[in-house]
Amino acid sequence: MAENEIDPYYRVREWFGFVQEVHHEGGPVEAEPLVKAAVGVIIANPFAGQWVEDLSPLTAPSASLGTALGDRAVALLGGRPVEGYGKGGIAGVDGDQDHVVACITTTFGDAFRDAVGGGAAWISSATKTASAGTSLDIPLAFKDELYVRSHYDAVTVTVPDAPRPGELMICVAVSSRGRIHHRVGGLTRDEALARL
Repeated sequence: MAENEIDPYYRVREWFGFVQEVHHEGGPVEAEPLVKAAVGVIIANPFAGQWVEDLSPLTAPSASLGTALGDRAVALLGGRPVEGYGKGGIAGVDGDQDHVVACITTTFGDAFRDAVGGGAAWISSATKTASAGTSLDIPLAFKDELYVRSHYDAVTVTVPDAPRPGELMICVAVSSRGRIHHRVGGLTRDEALARL
C-alpha cells in the first residue's frame, strides 16, 4: 500500500487533522513551544445495527490505520520529534464501544508506534459511543515511560459531522514535549530515558 493508504476493508468518508501550538500558560514564554496534533479518519462501521461476537475483521487490517494516522500526525508536528502520544475513537450510536476498541488494539498500536518513531510505553486511549459532534479527549503520555508527569496531557477532538450513526471515528494525537510550565515533580523525561 502507498504511504497514508489504508486497507480497503475500511470505507473512508473523510480525514481530519489539526495542530495546536502553545507558547505559555500565563507564565513566561518558553523557548520551545508545545505542539500538539490530532488526526483521524471517519470510516463506515460494518457492524452497525447488529450484534456480532467476532470483531476480528475490524482488528486484522488495523495496522494500516495505525501507520496512516501516525504518518499524518508526524507530518503535522513540522519536523519536531514525537514525545507524547495517545489514541481513541467514537462509535456512532448504531454501533458500540468495542467496535472502536477492536480498531485500536495492539495491532493498530504497534504500527502507530513505529510510524511515530517508536516508544517503550503503552499508548493511553479513550473510546466511547456517541452522536456526531461529541468531543473526545485523547489522553497523552510520554512515549517511553508512562509515569513521566510532565507529559500528562490531552487533545480534544470534535468533528461536527461525525461520527454518523453507522460510522466509526478513529483518531490519534501526538505532542512534541511536556506541558508548558510543568512543575509538579515526579520522574523526568531525562531520567526515564536514562533507564532505557
